[in-house]
Amino acid sequence: MKSKNDLAWAKLFEKYNILDEIAQNGCYTINSKQINEFRESRLMTNFDHKTNLPQIFQENNLSVLPLTRGSYVIAKFEAYQKVEYSKKVKAVPVPKREDLESLDYNNIYSESAALNCAYASRIIQDVLGGEECWLTVSGRMSTKTFNFCISVKIQELEKKKREINVENSQCEIDGGFESETKLALIEAKNTKCEDFLIRQIYYPYRLWKERVSKKVVPIFMTFSNDVFSFFIYEFEEAENYNSLKLVEQRDYIIAPEPINLGDIKLILERAKIISEPEVPFPQADKFSRIIDLFGLLVENELSKEEITSNYDFDKRQTDYYFNAGRYLELIEKFKDEDNTIRVKLTKNGLKIMSLPHKEKNLAIVKQILEHKPFKETLKFYLKKSEPPTKDEVVNIMKQCKLYNIDAETTYRRRAQTVLRWIEWILDISN
Repeated sequence: MKSKNDLAWAKLFEKYNILDEIAQNGCYTINSKQINEFRESRLMTNFDHKTNLPQIFQENNLSVLPLTRGSYVIAKFEAYQKVEYSKKVKAVPVPKREDLESLDYNNIYSESAALNCAYASRIIQDVLGGEECWLTVSGRMSTKTFNFCISVKIQELEKKKREINVENSQCEIDGGFESETKLALIEAKNTKCEDFLIRQIYYPYRLWKERVSKKVVPIFMTFSNDVFSFFIYEFEEAENYNSLKLVEQRDYIIAPEPINLGDIKLILERAKIISEPEVPFPQADKFSRIIDLFGLLVENELSKEEITSNYDFDKRQTDYYFNAGRYLELIEKFKDEDNTIRVKLTKNGLKIMSLPHKEKNLAIVKQILEHKPFKETLKFYLKKSEPPTKDEVVNIMKQCKLYNIDAETTYRRRAQTVLRWIEWILDISN
C-alpha cells in the first residue's frame, strides 16, 4: 500500500513533469508552495534514510536536498552514506555514574536520552581523545550561504559533479560538543542504520567550519540494544559533499554484566514450550532490528506508516519485524480513534524493555526458546557443536505444527530466520 508521501509526490511529478525536467536539465527545483498543494512540505522533504524515500524517488534513483528555507532540488544525487558496523570493534565498558540520580540507565530509548547519557557518562569526552568537553550547540539554525559539489549519477557506471548553492537553508544539530581543540557535531539515531543522509552532518559542518578556528569533527552516532556506536568522519575536501571518509568506529556500553553460555543453557533447559500462535511465522533475519523496534515502541505507539517513514525500515521490513514481535507476544496491534492500525508493546514487552542489559536480553531469549522450532534448533546446534544446515532446521520445523506454512520454499525461507535468531542468541553470550 502506498504511503501519503508516495501518493503526494506521484501527483507532483505528474503535474510538473519532473522526470522529463530532470532528464533534460539534470535536476528540478521545487518550492514549498508547489509541494503544499498536495501535502505539507515539512512532511515531504526530509528522508533520513534511503528506505524513507517516496516510491517514485526510489524507482528513479532520486533524492532531494534543501537550497533555502522554502526551495529544494531533486536529482540523481549520491546523497546517502552506507553504514557498516565492524565486528572487530568491541564495545568499551563504561562505569555508571552513581552520583547522578536522574540518569535512568534502563530507560534510554530516545535519541536525546542516548546523547545525554553519552555526555554525562564521559563517553563523548573519550571519543574526543580524552579532552574535557561541553555541550555548546544544539537545535535548528540557519546554514548561511555556501556552495558545494555533489556526485550525480548519469548512467549505471557514469557520474558527474553538480554545483549546489545553499542560501539560508535550515539545519539541525542533535549535539555539538566543544573541547580545547575540537568541535564535535553529532547526528544521533536510536536504532542501528544501514545508511544516513550525509546532509545531516554536512550542512552543520559547513556552517561551523566558518565560525570556529578549532577542528570540526562530524560524527554519526547510533544507540541500539544498549550499545553506543560512534562513526567519526572527516570531509577530505570541505566543498565536496561526497568526500566523507570514515576515520574510526568506536563502541561503548554502560556497566555491562556479561552473558555467558551457561546463562543461555539454563534458559534452554527451563524453557516451557507454548503452542504456536496463529500469527505469521517470523521472517526477520536481523534480530537486532527487532530489538530496535521494541525500543521505538517504549515511548510511542506507532502506525506502520510512521515506522516506515521515520526510521530505517522499509515497508516490507516493517511488516516482518512487527509480526516477529507479535510472534514473541511482545508487540500487539490496535485501532485508534481514527480507525488507524497502530502497534505497541504488550505489558510484558514494556516490562522486559525496562530491565538492565543482561536481564533484558535473557528475558528475550526466554521468549524465543519457548517456541519449539527455536528450542530444538539450539539444542541440535549445541549437541552438534556447529550450525545445523537449513535442511536440518526444516526437518525440525516440520515437527512443530507451525501456523500457515505448507510450501517447501516457505519452510526454507523461515529456516533462515531460525538460524539467524539462534546466531543472535549465541552472539550475545560471547
